[in-house]
Amino acid sequence: MGSTFTLYLPRTFVPARPAHHQAGTPADQGALVIPSDLGLPPTEPEPVAPPISQFTDDTESIQPGDRVLLIVENDVGFARFLLDMAHEQLWKGLIATRGGDALSLVHRHLPAAITLDINLSDIDGWRVLARLKEDPATRHIPVYLITTEDERERGLRMGAIGALTKPLKSKEDLQEVLSRLTTFIEPRTRNLLIVNPDETQRNKMVELLAEDAVQISAVGTGREALATLKDKHFEAAVLELDLPDSKGFELIEEIKKDIFLRDVPLIAYVTKELSRRDEAQLKRLGQTMNLKEVRSPERLLDEALLSLHYEVAGLPESKRQILRTLHESDAALAGRKVLIVDDDIRNIFAMTSLLERYQMQILSAETGKAALDLLDTHPDTDVVMMDIMMPEMDGYDTMRAIRRFARFRTLPVIALTAKAMKGDREKCLEAGASDYIAKPVNTEQLLSLLRMWLHR
Repeated sequence: MGSTFTLYLPRTFVPARPAHHQAGTPADQGALVIPSDLGLPPTEPEPVAPPISQFTDDTESIQPGDRVLLIVENDVGFARFLLDMAHEQLWKGLIATRGGDALSLVHRHLPAAITLDINLSDIDGWRVLARLKEDPATRHIPVYLITTEDERERGLRMGAIGALTKPLKSKEDLQEVLSRLTTFIEPRTRNLLIVNPDETQRNKMVELLAEDAVQISAVGTGREALATLKDKHFEAAVLELDLPDSKGFELIEEIKKDIFLRDVPLIAYVTKELSRRDEAQLKRLGQTMNLKEVRSPERLLDEALLSLHYEVAGLPESKRQILRTLHESDAALAGRKVLIVDDDIRNIFAMTSLLERYQMQILSAETGKAALDLLDTHPDTDVVMMDIMMPEMDGYDTMRAIRRFARFRTLPVIALTAKAMKGDREKCLEAGASDYIAKPVNTEQLLSLLRMWLHR
């Protein structure tokens, strides 16, 4: 049996800028892109002015105070239809058909909301979403995915507020999306639920997450949590897994089964070592719903604010500093030991050249077996960068082998694979990856992932 592939073509072709490869640089998708300041091409096209000549949007008529929707869509005809729908609900609209253009427009206009197609001609839409949610200036902007890919839960976990799959069933589906965005951007109090049986811990969490526009409800049992969630709408819930009347997993399963609750973003705050079985169950649930795991107060603050779509500029300086440390500081990287596993020496060189600038200690292996031997002799390794496509023992088998050792059960492993095929992410996570990034690797996204997993 061979492989089956699906090719999506836009109705209107919008050519991407040609890539310029210098001699000797890895041009195939299986190779990493060496950092641009080493004299080689950047990982992504630089944002360029949007091709306005192909369509008319509201760029020239936007005034201060206008409610602006950025439409990121590779199908120009569908983009025009979305713009007309937006006008009906009194939005001004901007259109971008490429990811680079979209990022440029976001920073130029700071729109109130964004609709985002995943299948773009230059930058993968998932990467655009990641860039938006990693940037303190844009992470609060609500993003609604409108795409042919049925990966709704993945979008919600990354910070989107919803996803609509094409082809659309009716015009009313779009009207509902725009109505929801209209309601979402109105000034309002955000509701956050904290579930923790320890009163002292609950009070510390309330103190950490309290803000003027955040209403916090704190309870100590699974039964109280479920009743509270059904009583009013919550933007997010933080859960302790060890509850007096039930395991936190049972509460999560109850939430998942309830059609009115299953989209509530859940944050599992893990404060002690989990068993191998609990680790596997948490990962399994995290693949099928909007559930994240955090292990430090700093990451709890970060994920809670992301789920609440709370604007970073409105936070007190002490909390802004915590977020800067997580997302921008090199302190989380300096001195940490990283194992790079890749059968292509060029990729190892590229990754080493990048990470050594952040004072990271580098180990490297060109085979899965060599990686396991290195981990055995360097059990203090802090993170593994794992290439998937390797001969003999591939990345999937290597990750499974790593997870068989109890001491490496929580070791962060970031999978690296060629331009992602549908289902690759799930296969990586099932094999034991903590996270996943597609080649060509964007250096800022990689550094952000490293900071996150090294400061859980």
